[in-house]
Amino acid sequence: MSERLLLLVESNTTGTGRLFARRAAELGVVPVLLCADPGRYPYAAEDRLRTVVVDTSDESALWAAVRALEAEATVAGVLTSSEYYVPTAAALAYRLGLPGPSAEAVRACRDKAEQRRALTGAGVGSADFAVVSEVAGAIDAARGIGLPVVVKPVQGSGSLGVRLCADLDEVAEHAGTLLAATVNERGITAPGRILVEQYLIGPEFSVEVFGTEAVVTVAKHVGPLPVFVETGHDVPAALPGEQEIALRETAVRAVRALGLGWGAAHVELRLTGTRIAQVIEVNPRLAGGMIPELVRRACGIDLVRAQVLAALGAAPELERGGYARASIRFLTCAQDGILAPSAALDDAVHRARTVPGTVEALLYRAAGEPVGPAEDFRGRVGHVIAVADRSGRAAEAADRAVALLGEAVSYADLHTEEAYA
Repeated sequence: MSERLLLLVESNTTGTGRLFARRAAELGVVPVLLCADPGRYPYAAEDRLRTVVVDTSDESALWAAVRALEAEATVAGVLTSSEYYVPTAAALAYRLGLPGPSAEAVRACRDKAEQRRALTGAGVGSADFAVVSEVAGAIDAARGIGLPVVVKPVQGSGSLGVRLCADLDEVAEHAGTLLAATVNERGITAPGRILVEQYLIGPEFSVEVFGTEAVVTVAKHVGPLPVFVETGHDVPAALPGEQEIALRETAVRAVRALGLGWGAAHVELRLTGTRIAQVIEVNPRLAGGMIPELVRRACGIDLVRAQVLAALGAAPELERGGYARASIRFLTCAQDGILAPSAALDDAVHRARTVPGTVEALLYRAAGEPVGPAEDFRGRVGHVIAVADRSGRAAEAADRAVALLGEAVSYADLHTEEAYA
């Protein structure tokens, strides 16, 4: 019998990328990573993941690589865990006659300007906005919307380039920086447009939607302004019923308005009133930030497995199998520092893991590496996950554990020899 392959078009660099490959293998399918640079994904070598090197931005080259794989095995599904390659994977699945979202819908959704227009046209609550291609236009838009405003790229992920601007000088400076970029962090051509948006005030949440079903609501913790780095999540969010309903209903309306409805969607929202939910943005993919792992631990629902099953044409498994609470806290730094020597790092991780309820604690970087204030997800230094029977207990345990993990960072003067001792 011919092998069945699940093609993974690129990957995210942290979080669930590795899990997609593992879930495929558990289901008896061979995961194959199609990527331009395998070195970007250390887990691929560590897990001995089959890899095909190909320019994934070149449609012809990608198709040729897929046809070569088809000659030796059965391609059973196509997926990606990367925000940037959702349209590519969707188009490839369609060309192969395999399950997947509408390539046109996810392409439009990834353009946050098009997304805003679609949500506004459908009457789904979201921020006032303007799409501009010049600094002068950004300044005019900020005047019209009212300061402060959020200035961000029309495409992106992980809070990259998202900034709250308090005055017109800040608007001009940040807009100029974004518009000057010709490519993004993945080397993909930047579209030359940016968004200027109303700053929505209120607690932030996400709703994890699968198909058109709201699976779970997540409480989000965001670091200090003017950036929007996510520093933690609580699953499920502890909310009054009316607020839970408002968030879930708005999220599903947003997914429908955007022509989605296949597989996972990560909908970010703020509650700007007791029962008023406003959409920040919709991401046509599984959540990042280890949220799928929190959902698995708290609710017994494996969203990664569900996404893989959907890609293989099988029914996803979304029945709740647990009623715990799970929290994650990311280690970030308020100032420049350096990670302690290995022994001190090991000790900090060990002590974080001894906090009752903590099930995971790790650092992303090695001893002696410099760290600094996070501008986006790449500035996170590590994380802890805690599980308990009540939301408050899980959150408290995660807060205690991440504080202990933070003792691995030294804030000595980086220019002194003592800092590196």
